[in-house]
Amino acid sequence: MKIRQFRYGADNLGYLVYTGSTAMAIDGVAPEEILSFAESQNLQLAYVTNTHSHMDHTTGNQALLNGSDAKLLDFAALLETGQVNIDGNPVRVMHTPGHTRDSVCFWFENILISGDTLFNGKVGRCFTGDFPGFLASIKQILELPPEILVYAGHDYVEEYVAFIRSMEPDNPYLDAYLKQYDPNHVCATLADERRVDPFLRFNDEKIIDILKARGLPADSELERWESLMSLM
Repeated sequence: MKIRQFRYGADNLGYLVYTGSTAMAIDGVAPEEILSFAESQNLQLAYVTNTHSHMDHTTGNQALLNGSDAKLLDFAALLETGQVNIDGNPVRVMHTPGHTRDSVCFWFENILISGDTLFNGKVGRCFTGDFPGFLASIKQILELPPEILVYAGHDYVEEYVAFIRSMEPDNPYLDAYLKQYDPNHVCATLADERRVDPFLRFNDEKIIDILKARGLPADSELERWESLMSLM
């Protein structure tokens, strides 16, 4: 299967996943561009769906539906099936509550479309207030193969690299991570995310020492996670 990334505004990222003659739009925030690309590739848009229900991810839904014969897959439909089949190829739906209660990630082959659960360089904000649930969602993602490419819902890479430098100025992986950043195609492997993102290294002794130096609770895994989230 293939993926095409679309940018809308300053930092919103939407996606078209396709194979053969069939496609699915995920967070289709640039509907005109998505429909135009689908037409140019002779693709039939079969499904329109979202990583979560925040308006900055759903605003393109109606235009995509009006411009195609696609079916809208809402949160309930995604959870009911657990996957979406595109020309017989499965896209797994992972329920990852934390940023919102209806947050999901889409996983197929070596690609993870992570919405606002996991950005490139940082995790999303926990608007639900359910820190244990969000931690469980992130740990679920961390069980995926390290070579998976993470495609997020926004491009905050430069901002987040600056944040990491302020927190961990001697991180040896930051320069290479930033060097490979391409604003026209934003993604990174999960392995690279684990090297740079302190929010994915809540059990790393170095991160624990940083939290303790700041006077933040760090005795348990959940304490470390909540302490990290308090730095946002």
